[in-house]
Amino acid sequence: MLRSVDVARTLEPQTDIMPDMDDPTTPDTPPRTVTCAKFQKEMPGLDEPPWPGELGQRIYENVSAEAWKLWEERMKMILNEYRLMPWQKEAQDMVAKHMEDFFFGEGSALPPDFVPEQQK
Repeated sequence: MLRSVDVARTLEPQTDIMPDMDDPTTPDTPPRTVTCAKFQKEMPGLDEPPWPGELGQRIYENVSAEAWKLWEERMKMILNEYRLMPWQKEAQDMVAKHMEDFFFGEGSALPPDFVPEQQK
């Protein structure tokens, strides 16, 4: 249950959420790019490793943000198809295996003329 102090805190304006874009001390760094293993071209990368361990670091260094979105859709399908419980170690191991195959397995690169389906 929220106390009045908690409610007041949630209603306080949040000034530190976004950096001041006019502040000259804020660096204007371009987005990080990677040579994407899935698309076979230079593209914006992920902000942080999306998975723990060595596989997560490999994905961070070699997979674009757009390719990761494709994987998220595939992962949903895998979780549903196999009726996996994501908090179980066996399910995590199976997802990691599929993830590695999706990004780095033989034939994992998309065809050169591939166009992702547009969101509705």
